[in-house]
Amino acid sequence: MHSFILCRQPFAPWAKRSLSTAWLVAISLVLLLATSNVFAHAVAQGDKGYIQEITGVNILPFMYLGAKHMMTGYDHILFLFGVIFFLYRLSHIGLYVSLFALGHSITMILGVYFNVGINSYLIDAIIGLSVVYKALDNLGAFQRWLGFQPNTKAATLIFGLFHGFGLATKILEYEISPDGLVPNLLAFNVGVEIGQLLALAIILIGMSYWRRTAGFVRHAYTANVVMMSAGFVLVGMQLTGYFVS
Repeated sequence: MHSFILCRQPFAPWAKRSLSTAWLVAISLVLLLATSNVFAHAVAQGDKGYIQEITGVNILPFMYLGAKHMMTGYDHILFLFGVIFFLYRLSHIGLYVSLFALGHSITMILGVYFNVGINSYLIDAIIGLSVVYKALDNLGAFQRWLGFQPNTKAATLIFGLFHGFGLATKILEYEISPDGLVPNLLAFNVGVEIGQLLALAIILIGMSYWRRTAGFVRHAYTANVVMMSAGFVLVGMQLTGYFVS
């Protein structure tokens, strides 16, 4: 994507001046997450109890649950934020978001249907790494380190598959009744896509205003460093949970 390369070039002259600000914000974010009990994809006890009690086809409850899950899944939102950060054309945004949606829909539905789950801490750590990857990609790190740009479309699809396994792992925790499983799964997936579109709309509205200001270019580097730091925090939290659980 040409927009990625063109927008990265202005970073170099002022990157060092922004680095201290970026790490100050990142440290604040670390402290915020470290003192929070909120984990990505957390299954609310009320939701879990409700799903365990009902049987049969329940389209609207599962659509609501899917939308809520996506809107409160800050790792998904961070990754989407990184994906569209330097995308300006709606056709490009639609393509990348569709690839991400395709990836997580495939693994979410198949993972639940075939009862294939991955340790929630490990899959969430990989999802955190996807945020780190996207931030580094936006910063042009791979071009400098590797001498070429990795295929961003393939990366978006592949990380979408991992995000889907994260969704599947958490859905399995709901212990959904096999009665009406397929329609309920499809309804959940539709809800996830609705939630994704709502989150994307909020991000795009905010980004459209930000891009009109002179501060966008000045703070784009800082924003991606903060996003990368948040990804590392998520990875650390999940790995810590894995080893102490």
